[in-house]
Amino acid sequence: MTEKTTTQFEQTRNRFRRRLDRVQPPDFLVLVLTALVVGAGTGLLAVLFIGLIRLVSDLATWLSGSLLAPLGDVFSLILIMGLAGLIVGWLVSRWAIEAKGTGIPEVMEAAALHGGRIRPRVAPAKMIASSITIGAGGSAGGIGPIVQIGASIGSTLGQFMHLSNERVRTLLACGAAAGIAATFNAPIAGAIFALEVILGRFGISHFGAVVISAVAADVIGRFALGNQPVFVVPSYTLGRFAELPIYVILALISAIFAVLFIRLLHRLGSWFEGMKFHPAIVAAIGMVLTAIIVAPLPDRLVLGSGLTFIGEAISRDFSMSLGLLAVLFILKILATALTLGSGNSGGVFAPSLFLGAILGGLFGALAQRLLPDVVLHPGAYAIVGMAAFFAGATRAPITAVLLIFEMSNDYQLILPLMLTAVISTLLAEYLYGESVFTVKLSLKGIALHRGRDQDLMESLSVEEAMDTAPYVVNQNLSITEIGRLFQETHEHSFPVVDEAGRLVGMVGIGDYDRAMKAEGEDSYLVRDFATMGDIITAYEDESLSDIAQRIAIRDIDRIPVVSRHDPSHIVGIVRRRDIARAYNLGLVRRSRQQAEAERADLEPVEGMEFIELEIQPGSHADNEPLAELATSHLPHDCVVVCVRRGNQTIIPHGDTILQPGDLLSVFLRREDEEALCNCLGTKR
Repeated sequence: MTEKTTTQFEQTRNRFRRRLDRVQPPDFLVLVLTALVVGAGTGLLAVLFIGLIRLVSDLATWLSGSLLAPLGDVFSLILIMGLAGLIVGWLVSRWAIEAKGTGIPEVMEAAALHGGRIRPRVAPAKMIASSITIGAGGSAGGIGPIVQIGASIGSTLGQFMHLSNERVRTLLACGAAAGIAATFNAPIAGAIFALEVILGRFGISHFGAVVISAVAADVIGRFALGNQPVFVVPSYTLGRFAELPIYVILALISAIFAVLFIRLLHRLGSWFEGMKFHPAIVAAIGMVLTAIIVAPLPDRLVLGSGLTFIGEAISRDFSMSLGLLAVLFILKILATALTLGSGNSGGVFAPSLFLGAILGGLFGALAQRLLPDVVLHPGAYAIVGMAAFFAGATRAPITAVLLIFEMSNDYQLILPLMLTAVISTLLAEYLYGESVFTVKLSLKGIALHRGRDQDLMESLSVEEAMDTAPYVVNQNLSITEIGRLFQETHEHSFPVVDEAGRLVGMVGIGDYDRAMKAEGEDSYLVRDFATMGDIITAYEDESLSDIAQRIAIRDIDRIPVVSRHDPSHIVGIVRRRDIARAYNLGLVRRSRQQAEAERADLEPVEGMEFIELEIQPGSHADNEPLAELATSHLPHDCVVVCVRRGNQTIIPHGDTILQPGDLLSVFLRREDEEALCNCLGTKR
């Protein structure tokens, strides 16, 4: 393709995108169509991904049985896994560092801090790297990778269509849900995981799109991979309610070992990070160590995801020796920590389920020996153990219950599943604040809670978010007047003050409705039905993190802000929406600080400087994509670092369309500054 043809193609593409920007289809139509596209695309990629894993596995088997046969099984395994680690480490470090490890922490970070934006290259890099890691024998699963691949597909589609940050986040969650649905035949669990873990919140707008995407992916997965559940298990039942206390003990043990698993991943990850070698060498070391510790084990049962072995063991009611189960459990923890901690690519879904099944089977076998009349089937404890361990590791109890239910297609154990998942989550949260997903983010200084960065919330004060001119009502206001005030202001509650202006209570629309139903309501004053006396307040210098928790625990919409020197003097009010707005502004502030830090590193470059330009209406840059400007107007040595649009900071791409009022941070040669301002018709 000639340069002229390429330019014409880019111009045609940019004209199409500009027209797409001007089209405003109904929200529900955009939601349904994009969710369907993301779900179908992720379903197809899930099928391709599973095929790649099998291809790599077959290739490794062929190499071990032919070219490397003279070396013996052990050395062949070490050589193949070491080579796989070299390839994966080089690929990840060279192409997409986000593909390192499980990938889910990166998806959570993108959803919480980057407007749901993931680089398009992450999907192919993750697919190749994870298929090599798992196919060669690394102790990892394929669910985490397909979640990141699906999320990348959703994010890329949202960025291509120039959707808002909220819609891009929704499509990211759609892709994550679709990945689980297509791979595990578990659309319900996939949808709940996307909301419970990735977004950290439930909302009807998110839920609708996520369910559509999960169903679309599940249809494709069932058509291509079969309609059978992952595990075909006997119909285990809860024999008697006397078993429930035994299941509670299993939940407690699962939580403890889940925390140990998380801590080991954290420690080994930090150890590998401290190595002064190239990432490819580090990844190869991790794979070699994994091969060495599992080589003596018959059939090397802990390599790969291990789900096939777990399904067979459950169907046989875990008729294995206690010693073998204990060895499998210990080696699987070590193998998974070595594989993923060293920077190889794979998920922790399957290893967590493997560990939970082994732990549950071991516990069930011991309990059967002690209480043979109560504990009838160790296999039932293996199934429940998967939910308990997974919930303790991921802090996602709803996902754990639904995932095991859909994987086994058996409702008989729903009571112990629910009980153990919740207890394990609560105890694990008490013992260690980080989950298997957030522990990696904590190393970056990111503390996510319900999809938001707690460290960022800690850095914001109530003073930055509060409304300093709130509506207040006098305690002697009549019920008729307060009703009129609710209608005129559309507020849900007001602080109540006395004649001296001192805060004495709060009155909400619920209080008003109850008063209106009482006898003699015409004579009521605000003080007769408001919440008077000791009420929840906030101080100006408190962190938004504390206030957000205070509001969430008590399920209220707003809190009066008072002076520390005089708690009866109201200085403002802080609402849920104020906290959300301040959080978004905090994200912009962090982006600017990062840009300033990068700018400081670049300033010493001789002859180069940063300038900031504002796009003017009617200029060459007005409603033009950067790619088109670059070929016609921008100086050659000129880089647009970021675009600030209101409270939003945009990382520019070639298809970013500039708008009047945009502030551009540009890095260029000093002698090109005047030419840039003139050709764009902008001002500094």
